[in-house]
Formats: sequence, structure tokens, C-alpha cells
Amino acid sequence: MNEPKLQIYEFDRFRVDVSKRLLTKGEERIPLTPKVFDTLLYLIRHGGKVIEKDELMREIWTDSVVEENNLNQNISILRRVFGEKPGEQRFIVTVAGHGYRFVPEVRSILSLSGIADIETDETGSKIEARKTEDQITNDAAQDIDVKNPIQDRKIKIQNRKWLAGFALLSVFALGASGFYLRSSNDKSIDTPIKTIAVLPFKPLVVENRNEALEFGLADSLISKLSGGEEIVVRPLSAIRRYNSVEQDSLTAARELGVESVLDGTIQNWGDRIRISAKLLRSSDGKQLWAGQFDEKFTDIFAVQDVIAEKVAAALKIRLGGNEKKHPTENVEAYQLYMKGRYHLAKGTPPDTRTSISYFQQAIEIDPGYARAYLGLSQAYGVLGIFGEMPTAEAFPKARAAEQKALEIDDTLGEAHAARCMGLFWSDWDWHAAEKECLRALEINPNSADSHGYYAIVLSNTGRHAEALAQAKRARELNPLDLGISALEGQYLLHAGRADEALIQLQKTSELEPKFPLSHLFAASAYIEKGMFAEAIAESRKEFELSGRNDIPFGTYALAKSGKRDEARAALQELLDVSATKYVPPYNIALICNALEMRNDALGWLEKAYEQRDPKMTFLKVEPKWNNLRNEPRFISLMNRMKL
Repeated sequence: MNEPKLQIYEFDRFRVDVSKRLLTKGEERIPLTPKVFDTLLYLIRHGGKVIEKDELMREIWTDSVVEENNLNQNISILRRVFGEKPGEQRFIVTVAGHGYRFVPEVRSILSLSGIADIETDETGSKIEARKTEDQITNDAAQDIDVKNPIQDRKIKIQNRKWLAGFALLSVFALGASGFYLRSSNDKSIDTPIKTIAVLPFKPLVVENRNEALEFGLADSLISKLSGGEEIVVRPLSAIRRYNSVEQDSLTAARELGVESVLDGTIQNWGDRIRISAKLLRSSDGKQLWAGQFDEKFTDIFAVQDVIAEKVAAALKIRLGGNEKKHPTENVEAYQLYMKGRYHLAKGTPPDTRTSISYFQQAIEIDPGYARAYLGLSQAYGVLGIFGEMPTAEAFPKARAAEQKALEIDDTLGEAHAARCMGLFWSDWDWHAAEKECLRALEINPNSADSHGYYAIVLSNTGRHAEALAQAKRARELNPLDLGISALEGQYLLHAGRADEALIQLQKTSELEPKFPLSHLFAASAYIEKGMFAEAIAESRKEFELSGRNDIPFGTYALAKSGKRDEARAALQELLDVSATKYVPPYNIALICNALEMRNDALGWLEKAYEQRDPKMTFLKVEPKWNNLRNEPRFISLMNRMKL
């Protein structure tokens, strides 16, 4: 396409600089692939007219024959760039049976500067080159040969001798890696930024989205930016809900309570990957940094390094030592690990089992992949804690994987946190568990998960004030985490503060009414207040949402409310199920105790002890055992558990 030089078009709040091949919105630079830019430019130059699809395709893909879907994808991308919601046609109108019409009023002006493609940082010491149309084609179905932008820049400078002096001061080469990076000017920040969220990267083409890759890139960047004391980074559990392609990054930032947000898009085709990222200040939406990368997928680790370094530089922070650590150098293992993390984060038993398969495959490819072992440990631990797998099977597997992770990388804070949970739920070694939690917090003092795990240890061993302090800190670091919020309610209950527990659990339900744990703990709290009908209702909600009752508080409430026949029938059903499927003995003991079957309750608690049922860790603080605390057999259990 022949283009007038130095032409600029303006419409609405957007500006198109033809010589730079750049679309901006205020100070924000919006990265477009070459063919998408060509599509926009053709629409602008024929604004107000209906352009037939065939005409657009001939003009945009002059040297190749493509399907109509290629054009449709370009239009879809432009609609998202303009902020059009589904069904809106404020910028591009679809004329059924024909094509498209560009509707905004376009103003045409001339650029006054020929130095359109050189940028400097705040010191003026660096420039970073942008690719032009001759450097990359945008046919996602073809193998793309990306030219070296640094070499292209040198040729241009040689042809413009009058720029030589300036170029000597400003040219910055990214080295032999062949990186393409387009970065906005590094602006000084008025006040230090102490909190950041890295959102899941959005697909550039929705039809080809890869959610595991989108979450995986965010997860990797969270890991690289975490660990230092200068910045608090929201964990993956906090940001995973913000994966909609329509999600507004500044709205997410405000909900997450952070001062800055890193957002971006990602596209993967064949062996290539395109990543665009931008760092925004939450208070006013000011863009602090932006970059775009077109690389082979094998260079994704280096791309992650550069993004983390640029974000740290823009925020004027030092990274915590994770920025140059690559957990693996094997791209295939990394992709499998990302899929495992994606399924594990979903939290359902089937997804947890699926994650195990992916982690195992990643380990087979790279036996030195510490994070893959960590994921495996976490998955087995979840299945054991929630009774989805016999503890005698789940916890040894979790322990073996966690030990292997720490053998490979002892500085992996999450692995120390996993060891803490293993020592707590399975070994019942309270002092060793506390030591590992403190080690995890030493490595990353801003880890919401580690503070949360430490709160569990403190609460179940009766150190309620300390537990609530740790829970508060975990909530400050991850204010939207449903598990942290609900568990704080449980800690209040076990501290003898049932009314406050219900208030906290109501707050959790307001965040997400369908979160099962808040209903589980609310049922327990209502029992302590003698409100058995409410307890039964909450237990039913838990079952409706999760398909199970982690602890049968509803049946306990039936027995206590005088509906003993219904409670006995539920107990018999549980016993029948236990003949063919694992049922935590602690659950059976709880119902027996509610039915005043004291000997049976103590017998099932003995079985729970023998089988290392993780719910035995509640023995010291669960008020529903208060009627047994003077029983010699119960006292013996407490002594054997060092409680």
C-alpha cells in the first residue's frame, strides 16, 4: 500500500501516525499488528463509504489469498481496541451482505517531524526500535520470518547522515537475541508505588485463545516481581477472575486495591508468540511503560525477563532476586506446567487430578523443574485435605514431591509453605510446621498464602490472637481471596467469637455468594449459637455448590435440633458409602457425638488418628468436642497429638 509520508489522522480520542504506523489514545500507545493497522488505515481513508469485503481483502493482502475470517478477525480486534461492546457499532458499522463502513469524523493533519521512529528514556541514553511493515507480515496461518529490527535501524540511520550525531547518542541495541521491543518513555512517578496486580493476558484473537498460556505468563511475571519488600504483588489466586476479554484493567486495579496494574495481550501461532504489555497507574490511568515483542516461543523466558526489568525500572524498585531465575529452560515442560497450574487454580477435584497429569509430564521432560514438583505436591495435598483421596496415599506423594522441589531449589518460598502444610496436616509436627512457615515468610514477606498458612497453624494450636493477626495481614495482601476471608471467620469461631465469625462470613458471601467454604463455616457458627435451622440451610447451600459436605455440620445440626431419625439415616448412608469409598473417619465421629453415641465417636476418632485424617488437627479448638474433653480416651488422643 502506498502511503503519504508524515500523515496523521485524528478521530474521537484516537490518533493514527502513518509514518510511525502507530495508533495512540491520549498518551497510551496501542500496539497493532501490521495487517490490522493496514485495515484501520484503509477504513479511515475511505471513511463514510461502504467498503466491500472483497475490496478490503484485495487491498490488505495484496500478495496472498486469504479467507474472509482473516478480515473478520482484524475487524474484531479493532472493535476491542476502540472499546466497542458486543452489538455496538460506534466506530465500524457492519453492512450486512456487503462489508464495513468507518463512521467517526476523521481529521487529517501533517506531522512536523521526520524523526518519527526514535524514542529515548528519561535520561536520553537509550532508544528502542519498532518494527515496520517490511519486518513482519501478519498472516497467523503462515510461518513468520521476523527480520532484525536493530539491523534495519542501522540501515535507516546510514541513509540519514544528518541524524548521525543524534543516533550515536541514542541507539540502544538489545544484543544478539534479536529482540523486538517497543517501549514508551519512562516517566518519573510522583509518589512511590507499593502495590501491583498482573492481570491474565488477553487473547489478541479470541477464537484462538489459550487460557493456560494467558494465566501462565501472568503467573511467571508475578513470581519474578515478588519476593522483595518494596512492592506487594497480588497472587494468581487474586487475579484469576479477571480473564474476560472485555475486562477493564483500571476497574480490576481498583477492585484489587492496587496502585498499578500490568495488563497485556498475547497471541501464539506456530512457533511464534506476540506479546504486548502496558503498565498503568491506577489513580489516573497514566501509562508508565509499554512494550511489544514478536519472538519465537522459545524466547518466552527472555521476554519475561525484559518485561519484569522494565516494570521494575518504571516503578523504581529492585527485584527480589527472582528476575533472572528460570525454573526451566525447556519450553515444552513450561507449557505443560502452565496447563497444570491453570487446572489446579480451578479448585475442583477433577481439575486437580488433571493438573497432576500435566505436572508429571513436565517433570518427565525436565526432572530438574522444581516448580512442577511444587505443583504436584500442592495438588496431592488438596486431594488429601478435602478427603478426595485417602490420606495414606495423598500425603506421602505430596511430601515426596515437596522434598524434591526443595532439593532442587531451597529458595523457593512456596515450597517451604507446602512443607509447612504437610508437616501440619499429615505429620502433626506443630513446631516444625511453624518453622517452615517462618522460612517461607523470610523468603517472601509479602506472600498472602504464607501468612494464611501460618494463620492455620496458629489457630489450630490455640494461638488465636496471633492467628487473627496473620489472617488480617493475608487479607491486606490479597483482599479479594475468598479462602483467606472465609478462614478468618473460622478462626474467629474457634476463638469463641461466633457473632464476629458470622459477620466475617457474610462479607465473604457478599464477595462471592457461591463460595462453598463460607457456607460450611457459617453452618458451624450457627450451631454454636443454637440456630440449628440456619445451620442446616447453610450446609445444604454448601452441598448444592460443591456436591459434597466437607464436614457434615448439617447432619450434626439435625441431631442437635431433635431430628434424630433423620440424623441416624444420614449416618447410616455415610457408613454405607465408606464401604466402597473413602470417607474421613472424623466426619463419622462428629455425627456419632451429636447423637450422643460417645463410645462410637471415640472409636471413630481413634480410626481418624490411625489414618492420619487431617481434620484431627481441629481437635484442640473445635467446640463440638467440648463434651468429651474430660474423657480419658480423648485426653489420650490429645496427648498423642501433642495438643
